[in-house]
Amino acid sequence: MADSRIAFRLYESAEQVAADTAWRVLAAARQSIAARGRFQLVLAGGCTPQAAYTVLADQVADWDRWHIFFGDERCLASDDPERNSLAAARILLDQGPIPAANWHPILAEQGAELAATRYEAMIRPRLPFDLVLLGMGEDGHTASLFPGHAIAPGALVIPVQQAPKPPPERVSLTPSALVSSRAILILVTGVGKREALADWRRGADLPVARVASAGLRVEVLVDREAAGE
Repeated sequence: MADSRIAFRLYESAEQVAADTAWRVLAAARQSIAARGRFQLVLAGGCTPQAAYTVLADQVADWDRWHIFFGDERCLASDDPERNSLAAARILLDQGPIPAANWHPILAEQGAELAATRYEAMIRPRLPFDLVLLGMGEDGHTASLFPGHAIAPGALVIPVQQAPKPPPERVSLTPSALVSSRAILILVTGVGKREALADWRRGADLPVARVASAGLRVEVLVDREAAGE
């Protein structure tokens, strides 16, 4: 059964999803900075979020008030191009908009256990976030929360072992951390996501559904390929 608290928005293309995501992020930033003097944003990996980051980098904003966090990271070398933080850094940090001091990556090169412990200690006093961006995998996973994987109760950040997608070791924020946010945007694009999206909307117990159903304000931005329309 669909959750009436979750708003699904349909777009013609992944490019439109990326453009509207950027607009929504900028609007959330303005509101958060006006209310609290800073904007705490959790970034997602994946192609569609990166397209949104490219749009963002060309905009005018109070970048020195933005603080960037990550929903998950792969346990790879710090300079590995497959790291989520590096992909985003090339767009938002290396191009100059956001100060390096406001960049808060998960130091997954330290190993999953240690990196998870240290990231939890860093984010716990900063909650709630202002906005969390998430994607959805073809199996319904989000961040590095995979179907069938247990989540330690009470934890905000967990080490992930034996992930079904390479690399097998990762670090991920838990649903408890992700829903400790004033708003959540979930981006779902591409035909490969169609089956999982349909399962989610039919009430399947997927990781993305668990996060979305517990959030206070959740919008899911979907393109026609993923929607099957």
